[in-house]
Amino acid sequence: MEPSVAVVILNWNGLSFLKSFLPQVLDTDYLNLQIIVGDNASTDGSVQFVQENYPKIRVIKNPVNYGFAGGYNQVLDQVDADYFVLLNSDVQVPKNWIRPVIEVMEHDPLIAAAQPKIKSYHEPLKFEYAGAAGGFLDKFGFPFCRGRIFDVIEHDQGQYNDAIEIFWASGAALFVKSACWKQVGGLDPDFFAHMEEIDVCWRLKNMGYKVVYCPMAEVFHVGGGTLNSTNPFKTYLNFRNNLYLLQKNLPSNEMYMMLFARIWIDFVAWLHFLLKGEFRFAWAINKAHLNFFQNYRKTNKKRTALQIHFQALTGVYHFSIVWAFFIRNIKVFGKLNLQSAPVKRN
Repeated sequence: MEPSVAVVILNWNGLSFLKSFLPQVLDTDYLNLQIIVGDNASTDGSVQFVQENYPKIRVIKNPVNYGFAGGYNQVLDQVDADYFVLLNSDVQVPKNWIRPVIEVMEHDPLIAAAQPKIKSYHEPLKFEYAGAAGGFLDKFGFPFCRGRIFDVIEHDQGQYNDAIEIFWASGAALFVKSACWKQVGGLDPDFFAHMEEIDVCWRLKNMGYKVVYCPMAEVFHVGGGTLNSTNPFKTYLNFRNNLYLLQKNLPSNEMYMMLFARIWIDFVAWLHFLLKGEFRFAWAINKAHLNFFQNYRKTNKKRTALQIHFQALTGVYHFSIVWAFFIRNIKVFGKLNLQSAPVKRN
């Protein structure tokens, strides 16, 4: 029998997305499947819509909006399956999007998490910002993707059709073995939203597990459904959570130097926003740093003894992606000459 899979869609006032994309999720070609909608205290009638139109779908209601991280933790505590799939509500899926990923993950017990190819719903020939063909980090902890560096997004021309090990898998369509999810303790609710999937993948890698990209399946993501790039709150979360990420997961001898470097790099970004008159975004960076230092002791308690030398991990670019992009004018992933381990398949 195929392993059991639970596709869990976390919803917060996403009625329009559920109406558009839930029917295709229900049409998934995988027998041992349960579909669950976890709701973060929506007020738009989306829970009632699911209950009235799709009575076979299990709805788990959170009493308040716990955010992406806390919301999924609350819901998945109540779900039993071999595999969890964390699927954004604004993702369109084809019929056979689950089995290819599960087959790859079943082949290697060390594979804990994976993502399919993620393409743009609005521009289907292009990759999508949040995940593309798998996530990487540079030497300063900046995330980028195979197929997306900063805001330059590549067309999918088959250039990333090889299954490889990556650093992080996108939370837009995150496959994870439930036993590994429980072992690592799920997502960190203090992240609220953004980069929590990078954190959980990093913690899994520090435990000796692998994270992989599976191009044999692809999904189409709308993106920006909750917070778009013009929202200063998103800037705040990204800057704060990136510092949380480094403090939690780097070995001590690397952490302090990395944080020192990142704070100065963030200062340059702050100055950039200030000179452009974008004061809301400059203040968002200020607020992110203030919150980081206020919670420094709390975050420090989350560190474990399992930190591995950062640049020894698969999926790390040993140079600066900022320098490569803005100074060397490298705009596509393929020109970075970044090697990653191929994933063996039956």
